Amino acid sequence: MSLEANNTYMHCPHRDEIGGLFLAIVMSIEMTVGLPGNAIALWIFCFRMKLWKPHTLFLLNLVLADFLLIISVPFRIDTHLRNEDWVFGPVWCRINHFMLTVNRSASIAFMTVVALHRYFKVVHPHSCIKRMTTTQAGWLTGLIWISVTSLSIPLLTTNLLRKHNNISLCRSFSAYKEVPPSIMLHYMAFILEFLLPWVLLLYCSVRIAYVLRQRRMDKQKKVRRAIVAVRVISLVFTICFMPGVITGLGAMYIKEFRPTDCTTYTGFTQAFKVCLAFLYLSSTLDPVIYCFSSSMFRDILKSSICHLCFAKKSFRSVSSLSIND
Repeated sequence: MSLEANNTYMHCPHRDEIGGLFLAIVMSIEMTVGLPGNAIALWIFCFRMKLWKPHTLFLLNLVLADFLLIISVPFRIDTHLRNEDWVFGPVWCRINHFMLTVNRSASIAFMTVVALHRYFKVVHPHSCIKRMTTTQAGWLTGLIWISVTSLSIPLLTTNLLRKHNNISLCRSFSAYKEVPPSIMLHYMAFILEFLLPWVLLLYCSVRIAYVLRQRRMDKQKKVRRAIVAVRVISLVFTICFMPGVITGLGAMYIKEFRPTDCTTYTGFTQAFKVCLAFLYLSSTLDPVIYCFSSSMFRDILKSSICHLCFAKKSFRSVSSLSIND
């Protein structure tokens, strides 16, 4: 489909966007914090991690998913600064949305797998999950990547670029009069891949706390860390992904049952765009998950910081001695 010069594909007329500068600033801050945090995490996993376990492999893949976001977000920042005008062409529009969607899906999947792995280790210590090998975990991560990539393929096969007046809008969530089947599949995946893992995470969090209190184990340090790890994952998951799902569902409801209420519909779509800032926040908060979910990662990070501080003190001491001499 070629670029359209009018709004015939929309059931409500397009209005000038609000919050473009706000989103650009927020995403820039998230990038500034998230990039070094994830770079340090990748360095630890690749060069300092000596003993590999299934959960550390899952966390490594969460880091890799975040780098898909880090690569993609600068183009969204540029677009927001241009008042939603996409200047990188239709092909990169599809690829950009594809990478953003794969990041979201993979992040959700690996957060859920890490929490479930903790759940089975604590609540069902004799299950086969506890005896999972690193090789089996590798096969599982491969299956996850294949699944999330397959679900995002519709974004590569659908034209997402639309012309409005003098600007090009690059969106996967547009006000289509008739939603294409491929985009409808994308909508369904967007909602279900949040709701199902969210319910699982809440169940794991409550169930772990309940079982450990029954066993009178909730005071043990190692066990408390497992509880905190699942709760941190649940909190990050809720903060980052729930606002976008709620506003997206609101927009879909208005379109379906009140199609002429363009004012309310536009309000929901604008809110949805602002909530995308929370989605990108996940890459900034994921290093917190690594610290709470892996004692090895936490110990290596502490050791690296101590070595760095010691090196700085040694350098200052040598410099001062040289000056005195």
